[in-house]
Amino acid sequence: MGIESSAHTFGAGIVDRGKVLANEKSMFPIGTNGMIPGKVAEFHSSNALKVVKAALDRAGTKLSEIEGISYTSGPGLGPCLQIGQLISKTLAKTLSISIAPVNHCVAHIEITRHFAKMRDPLVLYVSGGNSQILKLSEEPFRHYSVLGETLDIGVGNMLDNLARRLGLNPAWGSSVAKAAERGKYINMPYTVKGMDFSFTGILTFAEKMAGKEMPEDICFSVQENAFAMLCEATERAMFLTDSAEICVSGGVAQSRRLKEMLAQISREHGARIGYVSDELNADNGAMVALVGEKMLESGFKARLSDCVIDQKYRTDEAMVY
Repeated sequence: MGIESSAHTFGAGIVDRGKVLANEKSMFPIGTNGMIPGKVAEFHSSNALKVVKAALDRAGTKLSEIEGISYTSGPGLGPCLQIGQLISKTLAKTLSISIAPVNHCVAHIEITRHFAKMRDPLVLYVSGGNSQILKLSEEPFRHYSVLGETLDIGVGNMLDNLARRLGLNPAWGSSVAKAAERGKYINMPYTVKGMDFSFTGILTFAEKMAGKEMPEDICFSVQENAFAMLCEATERAMFLTDSAEICVSGGVAQSRRLKEMLAQISREHGARIGYVSDELNADNGAMVALVGEKMLESGFKARLSDCVIDQKYRTDEAMVY
């Protein structure tokens, strides 16, 4: 079983030898105001047992049949991470089973790599809290090495902030995408430095345009520029690493427009693009369970006292099993 609670979603997933048996979740209602970590943690606490029970029912299994448990240890919002940690440690102790702390970013990547059947792809990881271009490296341990990343905020965070500023409901990147379908282009800042990128400039510019330009035009222009920046950096990384596969993962990988733009790059260079369903791109417990299963099958062992949370747990700090 895997428990995800890094932000707005509390998820419980159950896997067996890489097959997803259940993937249940509850999501904090964002509305137009975004998230207050303490309020989200209260929501998770109130819904956690219901979600865990739903996962067990979906999988057709009993709690006593769970052989190992994993949880998101970071990165994420501290109060939210603590809820998943507490529940996982409680179950591990009660059931006398092994426990594994999982990096949230690696979980997003690994479930995509697993189901897209990719061995060693170039990874574009795009989520609310982070945006990175990565490649597997064996030194000094097996991990995802960062080739490029955001210099300020994640692309998902930027889109969510824009949605709040424009009063979109819910204040999600998906609301920006929907509004963008009716928009036309306005010149916006474009910041790429090698394989790194920056999103605060485009966000600040867009916020100043609020009330002066149509919301749908702002949404369209921000989305096109931000995704073009990601695609340029990814294409550069493809050449530098001689990669023939692109794995796009994370919450923003649900974007149809981003996948269209990446598909065009992959066609031009004869590369293969891999992604998973929206259910598995969004924050979910199954991705945590999948990585936890790999860790425990590889012989990973942790004492309960070692199972902490780290709000700033970087992707390249986590061992890949």
